Parts: sequence; C-alpha cells; structure tokens
Amino acid sequence: MVDPADFPQPTLIPVNGVELEVFEAGRGNAGKPIVLCHGWPEHAFTWRHQVPALVAAGYHVLVPNQRGYGNSSRPTDVTDYDIEHLSGDLVALLDHYGYDDAVFVGHDWGAAVVWWLTLLHPDRVNKVIALSMAYLERGEKPWIESMEEVFGGDNYFVHFNRQPGVADAVFDDNTVRFLRNMFRKNEPPVAPRPGMALIDLATAETPLGEPLMSDSDLAVFVSAFRTSGFTGGINWYRNLDRNWHLLADADPIVRRPALMIYGDRDPVQKPANLTEFVPDIDVISLDCGHWIQEEQPEATTRAMLTWLNRQDPVSR
Repeated sequence: MVDPADFPQPTLIPVNGVELEVFEAGRGNAGKPIVLCHGWPEHAFTWRHQVPALVAAGYHVLVPNQRGYGNSSRPTDVTDYDIEHLSGDLVALLDHYGYDDAVFVGHDWGAAVVWWLTLLHPDRVNKVIALSMAYLERGEKPWIESMEEVFGGDNYFVHFNRQPGVADAVFDDNTVRFLRNMFRKNEPPVAPRPGMALIDLATAETPLGEPLMSDSDLAVFVSAFRTSGFTGGINWYRNLDRNWHLLADADPIVRRPALMIYGDRDPVQKPANLTEFVPDIDVISLDCGHWIQEEQPEATTRAMLTWLNRQDPVSR
C-alpha cells in the first residue's frame, strides 16, 4: 500500500504551450530518466506502486498528468489533443530537464502515445515499456471509421466521436460511480450491456465487481476528475482518425527495444503480428485484468526492472 500523502508533490511545468502537472522522484539520479504515462480515465497516481522501486533502482522518475488531466492544462480545441501535441508535450518535458532521451512507459492510452512518440521522435526514446495496449497497426482506413463498420455506433470509441459531449456529461455527473465501476479487479472495463459507450458504468445503481483500490486511493482519482472533468481525456479518442492521418508519413517500425506486458484477463486485443512492427520486443503476461500496474503492482515492477536490467546490465 502507498499512502497518497507519500506520493511526490507535483510541480506545474510549462511545456509546448501548456502546463503539465509533473510528479518527480529521484532527482539525485539525474542522467537516468524514466517517464511514466497514464491512460484513461487515469492519473499520474496510477504509478504510485512503481515509483519507489524505480527510484531505488537509480532512475529519475517523471510522472506527468498529461494534458486534459488533473491540474494540467485543458485546452478547449479538440485538435489540441492530437498526437503531435501529446508527443510534443513529452519531448518538451525532456527538454525542460535537459535530457536527450528517456525510457518511456505507458499504460492503455499512455502506451499508444508512447508507441507513436517513438515513431515521430525516435531519437528521444531510449526504450519502450507498454502495458495493455500493444502497438496499433495503422491499417488501410482511419481507426474510428473501421471500428464503426465492425462494432457499430454503440462502441465507446465510436460513441465518443459521433456524439460529442454526451458521455462527458454523464461521467461528470456520476464521477464516483463511474470510476468505482471502471476500476474493478480482474475484470475488463466494459459496460453491463456490451459496447454501450461505458455510460452504463456511470449509471449502474449497484456496484459492479470487486473494487480494485482502497477508498483513499479512489478518492485521489475522484478529486482529480471533479477538477478536470472528463472531456480533455475523451478528446484523445476524438483525435484517433486525425492521428491516423498525421502518422501517414512516419516509419511504421518501432526501432527501439520494447517490453509488452499483457493482462491475461484484459479484453484489449493482443495482435498476432506484433513483431512485424516491433522487432526487438519481449512479451510477458500477468494474471490480471486491464489495470495491470494497479492489480499486480509487485509483479509489474519486477517485470519492468528485470527487463531494464537485462537491457542495460552495466547500470546495475
């Protein structure tokens, strides 16, 4: 257990035309940066279990609330959340601390951003660790267009794009219920009625499944989203097709060492052709659902450090 009071205190750092709320630990380990990128609907606090061990292993740990989250900036234009802006924030964060590159770790949407950061700014990424979200092949059609054809309009990716503002308002009005039902142990983040845009999670009268975290931990997320609202994070989804176009000219091959960590019970697709796009990759699976670093914190941290030590044995 990590007491919320023991998590590093944040600093607002100006980057790329916005401010990011950054939780920093291990400043004395300068020269060995690792950046931890949260997903949706998450917060930098999701990495609380990993931070102390990474600091003890000699890393300078940077954990930003990315734009749209926590006390970081929340631009009003939807396109301000595209991959050029999100990756630009991370590059500018490295510039702020004077680093040429770093190890980047991402879960869920954070993993997608890290994969694409590696394509757009390969010289700024040393290694990649991705949790849950594997590299997403670009394909022949924009992603939302393809999902709509396969899954229909009730799929939450599609719903967020085709009915802007609807889910945002429901989540804002039911923050505690929504987050409590999202963060369930060993269970996928899906609604009682499959594909129903996750709105059912926010309106379910009865708690769904076993809670993933303590009340005090959940309160950190609730407080953050009551401040930020959900629109900024959902706007990441609303840029998926824009990102598809922005990545058109990028080399699609991730040419950095990578570790992929799956949850055995996570419904997120596990592509069979991952090595075609990430040739230097190791893959492991843990007995958990989608919220890997929350549900299996010790195993996640151990997997990360074992792999990092194997990649860079001299630093041990």
